[in-house]
Amino acid sequence: MSTNTVNRGETVTSAIPTVDTAGVLAMLERGRTLATPVLRAAVDRLAPPMDTVAAYHFGWIDAAGHPAHGDGGKAVRPALALLSAEAAGRPPEAGVPGAVAVELVHNFSLLHDDLMDGDEQRRHRDTVWKVHGPAQAILVGDALFALANEILLELGTVEAGRATRRLTAATRKLIDGQAQDISYEHRERVTVEECLEMEGNKTGALLACAASIGAVLGGADDRTADTLEAYGYHLGLAFQAVDDLLGIWGDPEATGKQTWSDLRQRKKSLPVVAALAAGGPASERLGEMLTADAKKTEAEIADFDEDEFAERAALIEEAGGREWTSQEARRQYATAIAALDGVDMEAEVRARFVALADFVVVRKR
Repeated sequence: MSTNTVNRGETVTSAIPTVDTAGVLAMLERGRTLATPVLRAAVDRLAPPMDTVAAYHFGWIDAAGHPAHGDGGKAVRPALALLSAEAAGRPPEAGVPGAVAVELVHNFSLLHDDLMDGDEQRRHRDTVWKVHGPAQAILVGDALFALANEILLELGTVEAGRATRRLTAATRKLIDGQAQDISYEHRERVTVEECLEMEGNKTGALLACAASIGAVLGGADDRTADTLEAYGYHLGLAFQAVDDLLGIWGDPEATGKQTWSDLRQRKKSLPVVAALAAGGPASERLGEMLTADAKKTEAEIADFDEDEFAERAALIEEAGGREWTSQEARRQYATAIAALDGVDMEAEVRARFVALADFVVVRKR
């Protein structure tokens, strides 16, 4: 693919996967069941009020401090960490410290991202900065990152040191991706390659770490860990491509965010970038509108009515950005699945990796 063009006729060889929903939900629940007690114990180490703020973020209490059973997220990363331990021939419990560490880093990023993006809702309720203030969102995010490293290093093994190096490298890439994402919001044009690089950093790096960290803790060699990372990296790109579609066309009842949420934030997500690169009348009109938007203040953008956002979404779809992104999700899915062939693992474990990837590509939220 060139920098400035998108081949809208490009297809993928793999069909849309059929999801083993029950099997995937069981994997996700296993991840929560094994990781949550260790995660709660880690959060309990935080000084007040950070422990309470973190508990609110994870959905364990409500804004008044009462016990709650909020949506703690899909738990894809913990599930991957446990699976990767099994890929190395170890029981899933061997991957629990890695699952918790990755989940702590993921939530550190969510706390900071919500504040930077001005998002007031996550998982169908007010975000931490909205309830407890920006300072607490920053402090608790920092504390979760520190806890992630503690959880691993306290194991005191050579494997723990290897796992920590991979986690810190993934965290740096994640932060790089967030910085790129913010900078792209203020640029008129971003290439498809730049967008994929940003999303590979912001989402792919941590999923790559999750897919390998359990295996590392289980004693797997670097070749095995690197191959599992490749699966996780491309799964992350597929995951983000689907997220980009939901960020424009997702149902607010399912996503917990406003309609056209990514358009409101001027995000240069894959559908937008692909549409601008495609050429043609719809692409040109979209470019003109976004160029004019760049001269407007945040308040002026916020004053747009729904029809104006709907028009932009329609132009993105007409230019091919929606279909190209859907195809890209499937391309990245196929690459992730192919990577699994490089690891000698039990057929049942491989099938679970595939089922989790299927879930990511066809999920509705």
